[in-house]
Amino acid sequence: MSRIVCVGEGMLELRQEDGDWRLGTGGDVLNTAIHLARFGHDVAFLSALGSDPFSEDLRRRWLGEGLDTSLVLTHRQRHCGLYAISTDAHGERSFTYWREASAAREMFALPASEAAIRRATSADLLYFSLITLAILSAAGRARLLELAAEVGANGGAVAFDGNYRARLWDTSEEAVAARDMAMAVATIGLPTLSDERDISGSTEPGEIARRWHGRGCGEVAIKLGDCGCLLPSGKVQPPPGPVRVVDSSGAGDAFNAGYLAGRIAGLDPVDAALQGQRLAAWTLARRGAIPPRDAAAPYSFSVTGAPE
Repeated sequence: MSRIVCVGEGMLELRQEDGDWRLGTGGDVLNTAIHLARFGHDVAFLSALGSDPFSEDLRRRWLGEGLDTSLVLTHRQRHCGLYAISTDAHGERSFTYWREASAAREMFALPASEAAIRRATSADLLYFSLITLAILSAAGRARLLELAAEVGANGGAVAFDGNYRARLWDTSEEAVAARDMAMAVATIGLPTLSDERDISGSTEPGEIARRWHGRGCGEVAIKLGDCGCLLPSGKVQPPPGPVRVVDSSGAGDAFNAGYLAGRIAGLDPVDAALQGQRLAAWTLARRGAIPPRDAAAPYSFSVTGAPE
């Protein structure tokens, strides 16, 4: 069992189900963290929440999912963020956010943050995303990148998802600069073709892989949507079978968790990507960014990558 620290924002999630709005939880890094905990890993979530009842409810939910919440700091003047999911007839989602006063935006400005960072430096794997960097101040971004460099210097792995949301950035140039700095400290890169297209106009997966490698990221697996993923070997691995799409929320986050869990378990990138694709397909067929675990959830695998 590896010690994993995931750094990001966890929010309340509103989704429509049977004509009513249901309250859940979600957030790109949080989604991956919960999936990794379901695989049986020791996963700590480094973030911040308020002291309001909704924040306390989120802490309980995350603890119930097996996350170590001791690195979830408390901001007395802020609260948790909120987002609502809308899906069309094809399961494609859109989001509406209320996160301007989110406590997670100031996680590295809180007095307790340095103690949390010291604990995080011993992680076997540190995971964060471009959305994590987007919600932080310039000083917070710099501190997170310093933490990533420390984890790498201590022999740990650093995984980075280039999850791009234009509305979170003042300019695309600012986002590109942050992404490129994160590439330089990452050992595993998990970009998405559509994000790379939106942030820099790149549409050729091979070119994207070369850019990430050129910035210093050693292992890169690129999510290609319906076409599968580009493996570190340069080969495209298509999805293992047809996928029923009910809600596309969190599919990329699920792939990341399956891929990382596979790599931690010693699977090669081919089998690790297959594990990621299975988990993404399971998520796509259910509502919400983190569907409730059921008997079909692919959280067990053998060293050959085949489901147990």
